Amino acid sequence: MTETPIDMESWPRAGAYELFRGFAHPHFSVTARLDVTRLVERRAQTGLSPFRACLFAFGQGIHAVPDLRVRFTPEGKVLRYERLTMSHTVAMPDGSFGYGYVTWDPDWEAFDAASKAEIEAIRAGATREANIGVRADMIYLSCLPWIDFTAMTNAMPGPEDCIPRLSWGKFVTGPDGRTTCAFCAEMHHAVADGVHVGQALEVIQEVLDGF
Repeated sequence: MTETPIDMESWPRAGAYELFRGFAHPHFSVTARLDVTRLVERRAQTGLSPFRACLFAFGQGIHAVPDLRVRFTPEGKVLRYERLTMSHTVAMPDGSFGYGYVTWDPDWEAFDAASKAEIEAIRAGATREANIGVRADMIYLSCLPWIDFTAMTNAMPGPEDCIPRLSWGKFVTGPDGRTTCAFCAEMHHAVADGVHVGQALEVIQEVLDGF
């Protein structure tokens, strides 16, 4: 992993960072809708995995916004990572879930192959420990295909956890024939604002439309 220390003297977010680091509940959550019509079409045409396609699109969106790759450590270091590892839930046959880990790759075919192999390995019995206080160069992702939610929050180990949580819900087709789903981003306010989520969302939708 490549990381760059943030110069606190010149960092525009230094004031917000100091402010929100002291909050008992410093996380904020934004829910929006994504158009996934193209994914549904491609699944029918080519067998595209909408789950893995969403992972790729979300990774593209996060990596396009430098602020969303900033993390801080318990020792007070603030770092920006070049490339993140995407940790996603894997639905298991017994109704439980496991954890999968795949390093972000901007090449769709390479990322898709790595994600597919990781999911198959987890379902075959490979175990991955939950990342609790071990690594910061992460994104957490989870799918709730049973619920067309309007808002959500995630379980947090504490106010120092600054890893973004991205979640998406049930695909719903409307009267106009378009298929959409809810998308939620939960961020630590010390390193990101709503504008950064909005910037990522623009990229994510472009990627989803481009499959």
